[in-house]
Amino acid sequence: MLTYMTWGQILFQDAASPIILQLISFHDHTLIILTLVITVVTYAIIIICINKYSNRYLLEAQQIETVWTILPAIILLFLAIPSLRLLYLTDEVSNPNITIKTIGHQWYWRYEYTDFINIEIDSYIIQTRDLSKGDYRLLETDNQIVLPINIEVRILVTAADVIHAWTVPAIGVKVDAVPGRLNQLGFTPNIPGIYYGQCSEICGANHSFIPICIEIVNLKYFIKWIKS
Repeated sequence: MLTYMTWGQILFQDAASPIILQLISFHDHTLIILTLVITVVTYAIIIICINKYSNRYLLEAQQIETVWTILPAIILLFLAIPSLRLLYLTDEVSNPNITIKTIGHQWYWRYEYTDFINIEIDSYIIQTRDLSKGDYRLLETDNQIVLPINIEVRILVTAADVIHAWTVPAIGVKVDAVPGRLNQLGFTPNIPGIYYGQCSEICGANHSFIPICIEIVNLKYFIKWIKS
């Protein structure tokens, strides 16, 4: 089972797919650049504050203006290029092996394994009084989605009533479930375990009670589960 970090409110969850691993790497890359920029700006402000020298006749410095115009543009390129690459990867669904249709309801999710016959699952939250020892409050469901490891999965997402959002942080997926519209996302889980998510759209009074629970298993167990 996926173990949530002690500093779960600050850090990312353990990556369970290649896309979230790259998102975390981009986050660290961005923080390094921001740290360098903040350090240089802070140093410049301190030097200006403690400097006692002045030049009454200095009206312009075109070399400095050129540098502080070109340098930020170069920094933005270092941020924009990997960002656009990640944006393309998160939106691309190349050749999925399994397709699951996800329908948001108030207050549960319905999953349809469209590649198989008559496999539909309604996933409701488990009430606090019914939780077992070690279960997560507001995250456990009576029926989990079962997916095979290292297999590309396509999720088709829609809603039957209001706007929801299907989100699983450990896998790095988030997409709106809009009534009358079919959105899609793709991912390849590469670490077995149980992963949790919640609706990330404020969809009503019981918004907190529509969790998502995914179990990633090996292909042999998945085939056995499908047959049963």
